[in-house]
Amino acid sequence: MDLFEDPAPTGNQPEFTVSELSGAVKRVIEGEFGLVRVRGEVGRVSRPSSGHMYFDLKDDRAVIAAVSWKGQVARMQVRPEEGMEVVATGRMTTFPGQSKYQLIVDDVAPAGAGALMAMLEKRRAALQAEGLFDPARKQPIPYLPEVIGVVTSPSGAVIRDILHRLRDRFPRHVLIWPVAVQGQDCAAQVAAAIRGFNAIEPGGPVPRPDLLIVARGGGSLEDLWGFNEEIVVRAAAASRIPLISAVGHETDTTLIDFAVDRRAPTPTAAAEMAVPVRGELLATVENLGARLTRALTQGAERRGQRLRDLARALPRLDSLLAGPGQRFDTAVQRLGGALGLAVSRKRAAYAARAGRLTPGALLALIARRRDAIDKRGADLEARFLRRADARHAAFDKWASRLAPALHRLIAQADRQQAEGAARLAGLSARLETAQAARLSDGARRLDALERMRQTLGHHATLRRGFAVVRAGGQVVTAASLAAQAPLLEIEFHDGRVTARPDAGTASPAPAPRPPAPARKPRDGGEGQGSLF
Repeated sequence: MDLFEDPAPTGNQPEFTVSELSGAVKRVIEGEFGLVRVRGEVGRVSRPSSGHMYFDLKDDRAVIAAVSWKGQVARMQVRPEEGMEVVATGRMTTFPGQSKYQLIVDDVAPAGAGALMAMLEKRRAALQAEGLFDPARKQPIPYLPEVIGVVTSPSGAVIRDILHRLRDRFPRHVLIWPVAVQGQDCAAQVAAAIRGFNAIEPGGPVPRPDLLIVARGGGSLEDLWGFNEEIVVRAAAASRIPLISAVGHETDTTLIDFAVDRRAPTPTAAAEMAVPVRGELLATVENLGARLTRALTQGAERRGQRLRDLARALPRLDSLLAGPGQRFDTAVQRLGGALGLAVSRKRAAYAARAGRLTPGALLALIARRRDAIDKRGADLEARFLRRADARHAAFDKWASRLAPALHRLIAQADRQQAEGAARLAGLSARLETAQAARLSDGARRLDALERMRQTLGHHATLRRGFAVVRAGGQVVTAASLAAQAPLLEIEFHDGRVTARPDAGTASPAPAPRPPAPARKPRDGGEGQGSLF
């Protein structure tokens, strides 16, 4: 009796595998909707680190999952944002792994100018709520910058207009950072240029600009969309260098115009805001210099006339010096008599004091001072002897206490040494016991593993009456394969034989090398070992 019987057919309908049915559905959907344009509202936009973009297209009754691969996202002119109404162009396909269909989007366009303006207004309100357009953040424009950085396309007419107007008004050093002014790379390059100018260190090999100008000619809303991107607005708001925007014509307004320090209606007007007219400045300086000279001359003349007027009101020099001169002459006349009287008084006082100074009085004074010194010396010696005796007594006291303390320390050290030797001997004995126990445990585990190897090997299975059939060195597991082999090799527990499927005879084959004998258990018993 065959163990595997085919089930009886239940009908004449064809049977599909899951993969076959999923592939058929995929071919039908991709064939019917090879290229479609779908209008709907964007919802749940996701941009993982792989660079792909996943989002939903929905209306009031249905939702379609949409995906754009990394290369398709890089080519998009407008990135879909949640809540934006767009027209997506792509192809329908299925994702068999999750049994769903999805739209592979190649391009996204706003559903009319109204949708684009609504998205622009929404973004402007969000950035304004963050304070990026706050007038308090704006910096004053320098009156006469030394270096001007210009962020624009190097091949357009804008840079020529700016350079021409700067050369006419006041020639300055200009650094140009070339960028794309429209398209997919516009926003990233403009933001990188603003950050790059701000990263230049003062005093380095490249001069740091004192003023920046971001300029572009006129165009449609889609052409100027790069200057409405959030990355550009944040870079302009974070610029530490004063920034002038000159994007489009006077009627064109982009979000960067709200974040910069000053907006110019045209690139030429931006150059006019950046520097004054050199000729007018020179004329103003000359006019101010002439006014300063006239003011100094007139001031000196007025002060000279005032000085002459005041000089006429002053008294004559002779009358001013007459009184002080007379007082000086009177003092000179009185000085001679006063000096003689003072000398006489000093001489009389000296004579009175010299009469009291005799040799006997000096000797008596010296004797008194010597007796005082001797007395103080004797007192000092007695105090020194008393202090020395006190110090000797203290030293003898500490010396008598030192010997017993030293004997106690030596005894304590001996006890600690004996205790340490005993602990070391105990630890050595424990180490030897632990090592022997680990070796014994390892031997038991090795015996158990050897018994397990013998039990799980195919030689033990062969001893129970089974055989292994091989053909060409490969194990044969089916009768159909055995019938196709020219020669079969049958292995028993005690050797191998060869046989032909059609002849029905067998010939002994060379006996294989007997397996290594099983290791005898330590307890002398036989049979299957334990796994533990």
